[in-house]
Order: sequence, then C-alpha cells, then structure tokens
Amino acid sequence: MIALAAASTTTAPETAQQAIGYPTLFLLVLLGALVPVVPTGALVSSAAVVAFHEEAPLAMVLVFVTASLAAFLGDATLYWLGRRGLHSKNGSRWLEAIRSRAPEDRLTQAQEKLADHGVAVLILSRLVPAGRLPVMLACLLARWPMRRFARGNLPACLAWAVTYQLIGVLGGSLFNEPWEGVVAAVALTVVISLAPSLWKRVRRPRPA
Repeated sequence: MIALAAASTTTAPETAQQAIGYPTLFLLVLLGALVPVVPTGALVSSAAVVAFHEEAPLAMVLVFVTASLAAFLGDATLYWLGRRGLHSKNGSRWLEAIRSRAPEDRLTQAQEKLADHGVAVLILSRLVPAGRLPVMLACLLARWPMRRFARGNLPACLAWAVTYQLIGVLGGSLFNEPWEGVVAAVALTVVISLAPSLWKRVRRPRPA
C-alpha cells in the first residue's frame, strides 16, 4: 500500500506536468509559425531533452506529434492568410509580414528553385534557417492552391520536428541532468540558426 501510494505521488506530478507541457508546446510552436520570432526549434529540442529523461515510453512520440501538428497548422494558417492578402486590393498585414522577412535575393533564389524542383524545395525550406518564409512567399506568388501547399508542407513539418527532436536527444544523452541537456540543445539550435549568416560574412569579399 505504501509503495502504491509512493508511486501514485510520483506519477501525479509527471501527469500534471505533461498535461501542461504538451498544450504549451503546441501553442508556442503554433505561435512561432505565425509570428517567426519564437525560437520553435529550440522549444522542440528542449521538450525532447525532457522527454528523453522521462520514463514515459510515449513521451518522445507525443513531442513529435505535438510539434509537427502545431507547425503544420501554423504554416497552413499563415499561408491561408497570405492568400487572402494576395486577393485583396490593399493586401494584408500578414502578407506584408511575410514579405518583410523574405529578402529580395532569398525570394529570387526560392522562386528559381521552386520552379525547378517544386515540392522538394518546400520540404527542405523548413530545415534551412530562415528558409521557410521566402519559399512560402514564392509559393504564394506562384499562386499555389492551398491543397498543393499543404501536401508539400506536411512532410516538411514532419522532417523539421524529427530534426530538432534528434538535436534534443543528442543534448539529453550527453548530460545526466535535464537542464544541462536543455542548455546544450538550445545552444546547438542557436549555432545552427546563425551558421548561414556567419558563413556569408566569412565568404563576403573584403573591399580592397
């Protein structure tokens, strides 16, 4: 009886934590897809670290399902709002928000690659730092219907969730304490996100 009571007291906080944690992860990733200032990759990696250290066998699966579903719904909503802006005389603030985060050179590259490779570019765009919105805008300007975008975006979100979850698993496996793994996973995601811009600065020719 005492052992059962002890098990129930340890299980209850974990159950409560999961009940709060997964909806929070869902809402934050959904918000991050709509307003790309939330570090959604770091969120998924951090959740994966915590799930890695839990004894619940389905924790990793729940993180994957929650993150990929939230990312997909957020992207679909933003694309729908962008399409509404294209058909409006004055556009929309959502379409302008996408344009403001899609520099002209990146948009041109995205349009060229989208014309050559189609859906494959959409799938890869979520794995490339700052690559999602230029490709989404290219799809909008190419007048892709919602159904076509959704078909390409689904595997993109699944691949994105797996990638950042693996980063979290790597961070969690290196340290005994979950918080140490979270710090490592967040640091790694920050390095990945900054790597392209740093590489461009290194390769940029210096003025004579």
